Amino acid sequence: MSDPNLSVSPAAPVSGALRISLRTAAILLLFTIAFTALMAQMYQLTRPIIETTMLDAKRRLIAEVLPAAAYDNDLLADFIELPPVAALGLPAPTRLYRARRAGQPVAMVMEAAAPDGYSGHIGLILAVQADGRLAAVRVTQHKETPGLGDYIDPKKDKNKAQPWITQFDGRHFGETPREKWRVKKDGGAFDQRAGATITARAVTRATGRALEWAQQHAAAIYALPSAATFKEEPEEKSP
Repeated sequence: MSDPNLSVSPAAPVSGALRISLRTAAILLLFTIAFTALMAQMYQLTRPIIETTMLDAKRRLIAEVLPAAAYDNDLLADFIELPPVAALGLPAPTRLYRARRAGQPVAMVMEAAAPDGYSGHIGLILAVQADGRLAAVRVTQHKETPGLGDYIDPKKDKNKAQPWITQFDGRHFGETPREKWRVKKDGGAFDQRAGATITARAVTRATGRALEWAQQHAAAIYALPSAATFKEEPEEKSP
């Protein structure tokens, strides 16, 4: 038999606390939904601006190695996907862009890297003309010592009249044999700056490797449809 004097009043405060918790949770949920919707709307509004800004930055970077007047196609739409390519020093996939005039190949613009800079990775962008000549190469990122090895970036090079990196412009293997794509200290054809030979050596070797790779695969690269993925054929082993 139950005790008629047993009080059950504590249940009321518990129900009140539960109602408060549920109301708070509902408010937080509504706030989260509203905030998420607002952020999604802001993203949709700013997305075209962000994409346009990124494309403009990419065009400016490409223009440093290949003037826009050199081609008449939509360069950024005429691309192929590159898997990681050891010869280019690229551990991750990248895009290679193809410049054309009147439908004919003019040049390819691609990334490369020197993994052995004095302070590590040195990113490069280069344009290789259809005749196998290197149009130009520029440094896109590096961690070389300020005031010593950073002269590889023409913006940091004290020689504004003839920055160090411009000595590669217009070079080809007919003029400078492949084995000469080293700094003069190593018996090559390219200058280096005193106190920063490692930096110059890394960029020179990486540029030579990239130019050689581009020449070897030019025919296949220009023949691929836009947005296709390039597949490098494995080298045949000698019997």
